[in-house]
Amino acid sequence: MPDLTSVSTPQAPAAIGPYSQAMTAGELVFTAGQIALDPTTMEMVGSDVAGQTDRVLRNLGAILEAAGSSLQRVVKTTVFLKSMNDFGSMNEVYGRHFAAHKPARSTVEVARLPKDVLVEIDAVAVR
Repeated sequence: MPDLTSVSTPQAPAAIGPYSQAMTAGELVFTAGQIALDPTTMEMVGSDVAGQTDRVLRNLGAILEAAGSSLQRVVKTTVFLKSMNDFGSMNEVYGRHFAAHKPARSTVEVARLPKDVLVEIDAVAVR
């Protein structure tokens, strides 16, 4: 079994519960779901799904870099949306962050997210 290592960076929001920002297992990186928290103030950023998605993906990028990876090495994401009506706006911002690299993705609508945010995203990447 590969060694498991916790990942932590001040460039992304600190965990607000008993979990790690990410865990590595061999060459794989598994991130915790990220919401639109500013890592410095731990306050919500963005009043709409586009602004929140941008902050979420910047948080994910910082965590992946701390783990020796990047958004361009993401294999799979899961996007949790408060409303599928926001899919288009989320997808536009998501596409800008991933550009030509298109990881596999699942998108689901959920009843509620932490801190009543509009979007949460987690990722699996390789180092």
